[in-house]
Amino acid sequence: MLRTRPLIVAALLALAPLAVAAQSLPPIQQQMSQEEFKAAGLDKLSAQELAALNQWLDRKIVDESAKVAKSTKEKIETEHRGFFNFGGSTDPIASRIKGEFRGFGRGRTYELENGQVWQQSDDASLAGVRLTDPEVKINPGLIGNVWYMSVKGYNSRAKVQRTK
Repeated sequence: MLRTRPLIVAALLALAPLAVAAQSLPPIQQQMSQEEFKAAGLDKLSAQELAALNQWLDRKIVDESAKVAKSTKEKIETEHRGFFNFGGSTDPIASRIKGEFRGFGRGRTYELENGQVWQQSDDASLAGVRLTDPEVKINPGLIGNVWYMSVKGYNSRAKVQRTK
């Protein structure tokens, strides 16, 4: 779990230069060879038209970089939700436990259909229960990176932490 934190930080930091680089791109006539510039018909543009094209390209690259940065951030937060508290969504994680569920018990591991694996870290119990592929919700706690799993149809909940 601690190994993924540097990956997340690195991914977010890697996106920052995209926007900075996009804002400082040289004009298109400096990025293309003279042959490419001429073959694209850009040599026929007036200085004003060429300036307008360069402004449009700069805006487009900045906008696209911002979109990529936003979607990457959202993807990282979604995929790693439960490992870290990003201060984001308070919506529960809804899925099903794969296979048979035999109640809560400290140390038990619950593999969900969405690929996440959670382990119970408290002494909550739900004895005498046997369900196949039950629906569960995992809600974030109010403070810190604490999560609670509940099974549809039961009032008990167990404190869990994500392991995969």
